[in-house]
Amino acid sequence: MKSNAEKWLILFFISSNAAFAAVPENGVFEEVDGVVAVEAEHYFKQELDSVRSWHLTTSAHVPVISPDGDPAHLADASGGAYLESLPDSHRSHGDPLKQGENFFPEPGLAGVLYYNIHISTPGRYYVWARIYSTNTEDNGMHVGIDGEWPESGQRLQWTKKDSWVWGSKQRTEQ
Repeated sequence: MKSNAEKWLILFFISSNAAFAAVPENGVFEEVDGVVAVEAEHYFKQELDSVRSWHLTTSAHVPVISPDGDPAHLADASGGAYLESLPDSHRSHGDPLKQGENFFPEPGLAGVLYYNIHISTPGRYYVWARIYSTNTEDNGMHVGIDGEWPESGQRLQWTKKDSWVWGSKQRTEQ
């Protein structure tokens, strides 16, 4: 059992899981016993999307945004849908790194999604997300709360490639 100080904020960024996080009638995802589960597809607003934005992929719709560099990954996507940040021109170390275009070391500068979440139990929450990464530079995101981007939510990163995987790691200097 979790202590009162340990809570889990489960954000299904990139992949959905209908069994955990059906969209509530009022559009607000509620914390229950220290856990909040949110499907990535059910954001209520996207901002700063002129350079890079999130696009829904389903069996009925695959976005045609270039460059992309990889096919759709629907085979094991929970709920048969996921979000992908496009265009994606920096997938590996060999691709040119262009800050403000395909690389955002500072959070909140491009492709920002907003979710209605109500947390009634105070405490420390951990973000877990299920993502699909295809290459060495196609594997990170930032997470904020109430318009703030705390250090603990910056540079979340996944290292397993070519499969859907859960993770909650932060890239830090070694």
